[in-house]
Amino acid sequence: MPLKITANIYLHRMQTQQYLQQRRKFAAAFLAFIFILAAVDTAEAGKKEKPEKKVKKSDCGEWQWSVCVPTSGDCGLGTREGTRTGVECKQTMKTQRCKIPCNWKKQFGAECKYQFQAWGECDLNTALKTRTGSLKRALHNADCQKTVTISKPCGKLTKPKPQESKKKKKEGKKQEKMLD
Repeated sequence: MPLKITANIYLHRMQTQQYLQQRRKFAAAFLAFIFILAAVDTAEAGKKEKPEKKVKKSDCGEWQWSVCVPTSGDCGLGTREGTRTGVECKQTMKTQRCKIPCNWKKQFGAECKYQFQAWGECDLNTALKTRTGSLKRALHNADCQKTVTISKPCGKLTKPKPQESKKKKKEGKKQEKMLD
Protein backbone atom coordinates (compact mmCIF):
# COMPACT_ATOMS: atom_id res chain seq x y z
CA MET A 1 0.00 0.00 0.00
CA PRO A 2 2.62 2.47 0.65
CA LEU A 3 3.53 2.34 -3.01
CA LYS A 4 -0.03 2.92 -4.07
CA ILE A 5 -0.39 5.91 -1.76
CA THR A 6 2.87 7.39 -2.92
CA ALA A 7 1.82 7.03 -6.54
CA ASN A 8 -1.55 8.65 -5.82
CA ILE A 9 0.10 11.54 -4.03
CA TYR A 10 2.56 12.00 -6.88
CA LEU A 11 -0.27 11.90 -9.43
CA HIS A 12 -2.28 14.39 -7.39
CA ARG A 13 0.63 16.82 -7.20
CA MET A 14 1.13 16.60 -10.98
CA GLN A 15 -2.54 17.34 -11.64
CA THR A 16 -2.44 20.25 -9.20
CA GLN A 17 0.61 21.75 -10.94
CA GLN A 18 -1.02 21.40 -14.37
CA TYR A 19 -4.19 23.00 -13.00
CA LEU A 20 -2.18 25.92 -11.59
CA GLN A 21 -0.34 26.40 -14.90
CA GLN A 22 -3.63 26.44 -16.82
CA ARG A 23 -5.07 28.87 -14.31
CA ARG A 24 -2.06 31.22 -14.71
CA LYS A 25 -2.35 31.09 -18.51
CA PHE A 26 -6.06 31.86 -18.30
CA ALA A 27 -5.41 34.77 -15.91
CA ALA A 28 -2.70 36.19 -18.19
CA ALA A 29 -4.98 35.91 -21.25
CA PHE A 30 -7.85 37.50 -19.34
CA LEU A 31 -5.66 40.41 -18.19
CA ALA A 32 -4.36 40.93 -21.74
CA PHE A 33 -7.94 41.00 -23.04
CA ILE A 34 -8.95 43.59 -20.43
CA PHE A 35 -5.87 45.71 -21.26
CA ILE A 36 -6.72 45.67 -24.98
CA LEU A 37 -10.34 46.63 -24.26
CA ALA A 38 -9.18 49.52 -22.08
CA ALA A 39 -6.78 50.76 -24.77
CA VAL A 40 -9.46 50.65 -27.48
CA ASP A 41 -12.00 52.35 -25.23
CA THR A 42 -9.51 55.12 -24.37
CA ALA A 43 -8.71 55.69 -28.05
CA GLU A 44 -12.40 55.97 -28.94
CA ALA A 45 -13.04 58.26 -26.00
CA GLY A 46 -10.20 60.50 -27.16
CA LYS A 47 -11.75 60.74 -30.58
CA LYS A 48 -15.17 61.60 -29.23
CA GLU A 49 -13.83 64.32 -26.94
CA LYS A 50 -12.37 66.35 -29.80
CA PRO A 51 -14.98 68.73 -31.15
CA GLU A 52 -15.27 68.70 -34.91
CA LYS A 53 -13.96 71.83 -36.55
CA LYS A 54 -16.71 73.69 -38.28
CA VAL A 55 -15.88 74.90 -41.74
CA LYS A 56 -16.28 78.62 -41.48
CA LYS A 57 -17.17 80.29 -44.72
CA SER A 58 -15.52 83.66 -44.82
CA ASP A 59 -16.99 86.60 -46.62
CA CYS A 60 -13.49 88.06 -46.95
CA GLY A 61 -12.32 88.63 -50.50
CA GLU A 62 -9.01 87.64 -52.05
CA TRP A 63 -5.94 89.72 -51.27
CA GLN A 64 -5.13 92.33 -53.92
CA TRP A 65 -1.45 93.32 -53.91
CA SER A 66 0.10 96.58 -55.06
CA VAL A 67 3.37 96.67 -56.98
CA CYS A 68 6.60 96.24 -55.03
CA VAL A 69 8.12 99.58 -54.03
CA PRO A 70 11.89 99.37 -53.40
CA THR A 71 13.21 100.83 -50.15
CA SER A 72 16.01 102.64 -52.00
CA GLY A 73 16.80 103.03 -55.68
CA ASP A 74 14.79 101.20 -58.31
CA CYS A 75 15.57 97.59 -57.35
CA GLY A 76 16.34 95.42 -54.33
CA LEU A 77 14.35 94.92 -51.13
CA GLY A 78 11.06 96.75 -50.69
CA THR A 79 7.46 96.43 -49.54
CA ARG A 80 4.00 95.97 -51.05
CA GLU A 81 0.55 96.56 -49.59
CA GLY A 82 -2.32 94.13 -49.73
CA THR A 83 -6.01 94.89 -49.29
CA ARG A 84 -9.20 92.82 -49.23
CA THR A 85 -12.86 93.48 -48.66
CA GLY A 86 -15.33 91.91 -46.25
CA VAL A 87 -17.62 92.94 -43.41
CA GLU A 88 -16.36 90.47 -40.78
CA CYS A 89 -12.69 90.36 -41.86
CA LYS A 90 -10.30 90.82 -38.98
CA GLN A 91 -7.61 92.12 -41.29
CA THR A 92 -8.33 94.14 -44.42
CA MET A 93 -4.84 95.60 -44.97
CA LYS A 94 -1.34 94.23 -44.56
CA THR A 95 2.22 94.95 -45.69
CA GLN A 96 4.56 92.34 -47.09
CA ARG A 97 8.27 92.34 -47.88
CA CYS A 98 9.24 91.88 -51.51
CA LYS A 99 12.28 92.08 -53.76
CA ILE A 100 12.74 93.48 -57.23
CA PRO A 101 15.61 91.77 -59.07
CA CYS A 102 18.12 94.36 -60.23
CA ASN A 103 18.90 92.63 -63.54
CA TRP A 104 15.30 92.74 -64.87
CA LYS A 105 14.18 95.27 -67.44
CA LYS A 106 12.25 98.00 -65.61
CA GLN A 107 10.75 99.25 -68.86
CA PHE A 108 8.02 96.57 -68.74
CA GLY A 109 7.43 96.51 -65.00
CA ALA A 110 9.94 95.50 -62.39
CA GLU A 111 8.02 92.32 -61.57
CA CYS A 112 7.82 90.97 -65.13
CA LYS A 113 10.60 88.96 -66.75
CA TYR A 114 10.69 88.30 -70.50
CA GLN A 115 12.58 85.92 -72.76
CA PHE A 116 13.77 87.93 -75.78
CA GLN A 117 14.53 86.78 -79.31
CA ALA A 118 17.59 87.93 -81.24
CA TRP A 119 17.65 91.46 -82.65
CA GLY A 120 16.03 91.77 -86.06
CA GLU A 121 17.46 93.40 -89.17
CA CYS A 122 17.81 97.16 -89.24
CA ASP A 123 14.87 99.05 -90.73
CA LEU A 124 16.49 101.63 -93.05
CA ASN A 125 13.41 103.90 -92.92
CA THR A 126 13.42 104.29 -89.12
CA ALA A 127 17.10 103.39 -88.47
CA LEU A 128 15.91 101.07 -85.67
CA LYS A 129 16.13 97.36 -85.03
CA THR A 130 13.55 95.56 -82.91
CA ARG A 131 13.03 92.34 -81.02
CA THR A 132 10.11 90.79 -79.16
CA GLY A 133 9.99 89.08 -75.81
CA SER A 134 7.48 86.63 -74.36
CA LEU A 135 6.57 86.58 -70.67
CA LYS A 136 8.81 84.17 -68.77
CA ARG A 137 7.80 84.87 -65.16
CA ALA A 138 5.74 87.35 -63.13
CA LEU A 139 6.45 87.98 -59.45
CA HIS A 140 3.62 88.18 -56.90
CA ASN A 141 0.80 87.80 -59.43
CA ALA A 142 1.88 90.99 -61.20
CA ASP A 143 -0.16 92.17 -64.18
CA CYS A 144 2.25 91.67 -67.10
CA GLN A 145 1.83 91.81 -70.88
CA LYS A 146 2.19 88.44 -72.63
CA THR A 147 4.55 89.84 -75.30
CA VAL A 148 6.53 93.07 -75.56
CA THR A 149 8.55 94.71 -78.33
CA ILE A 150 11.61 96.91 -77.87
CA SER A 151 13.63 98.95 -80.36
CA LYS A 152 17.08 100.50 -80.43
CA PRO A 153 19.11 102.49 -82.93
CA CYS A 154 20.92 100.45 -85.53
CA GLY A 155 24.21 102.26 -85.15
CA LYS A 156 26.43 103.45 -88.00
CA LEU A 157 25.34 102.19 -91.38
CA THR A 158 28.34 103.52 -93.30
CA LYS A 159 31.18 101.17 -94.06
CA PRO A 160 34.36 101.77 -92.08
CA LYS A 161 37.36 103.09 -93.99
CA PRO A 162 40.30 100.76 -94.56
CA GLN A 163 43.06 100.84 -91.94
CA GLU A 164 45.75 101.79 -94.49
CA SER A 165 44.23 105.18 -95.23
CA LYS A 166 44.29 106.05 -91.50
CA LYS A 167 47.96 105.14 -91.31
CA LYS A 168 48.76 107.33 -94.32
CA LYS A 169 46.93 110.28 -92.74
CA LYS A 170 48.89 109.86 -89.48
CA GLU A 171 52.19 109.66 -91.35
CA GLY A 172 51.27 112.73 -93.35
CA LYS A 173 50.52 114.67 -90.15
CA LYS A 174 53.84 113.59 -88.64
CA GLN A 175 55.72 114.81 -91.68
CA GLU A 176 53.93 118.15 -91.54
CA LYS A 177 54.90 118.58 -87.88
CA MET A 178 58.52 117.82 -88.70
CA LEU A 179 58.60 120.37 -91.40
CA ASP A 180 57.17 123.05 -89.17
